[in-house]
Amino acid sequence: MPDNNSHDSTDKQIETDGGVAGQPGQSHRNTDYLSAEINLLNPSTPFMRDHLRVIWTGFIAWLVLVFGPVFATIVAPGVMTSPIPVIEFPLHYFLVAFCAPSGALVLSAWYARKRDQLDAKYGIDHSEPTGTAGSAEDAAATDGGVDQ
Repeated sequence: MPDNNSHDSTDKQIETDGGVAGQPGQSHRNTDYLSAEINLLNPSTPFMRDHLRVIWTGFIAWLVLVFGPVFATIVAPGVMTSPIPVIEFPLHYFLVAFCAPSGALVLSAWYARKRDQLDAKYGIDHSEPTGTAGSAEDAAATDGGVDQ
């Protein structure tokens, strides 16, 4: 039985996922993140500052979508628990059951668009690399074994 415990192979190159960063996006590569202090309120790179701004904005919008109807029901229970004339259903149920999931989908699309804008701003390109990719035979099995 062959020994499949050795995963060190010098004849195969590990290739990246193909993400290519432009000059503004490469400045973070010179940052030593292992020895740098991590501060979520004051990130070390402009990309991370912009990305964190997008994340916090989306988080606040999500909080309003999810907890807004609950808070409004506590503040104004008469208005929120009275049935809506068209569908004869309480307003707070409608807001939680329809508007919150719809808002989550809208927030997902918004985040994807803002992230694409950030990638374009900092020159990050996720297209295929110009080099040749390895074939299926060149890839190692995920369990460390060999193809048979």
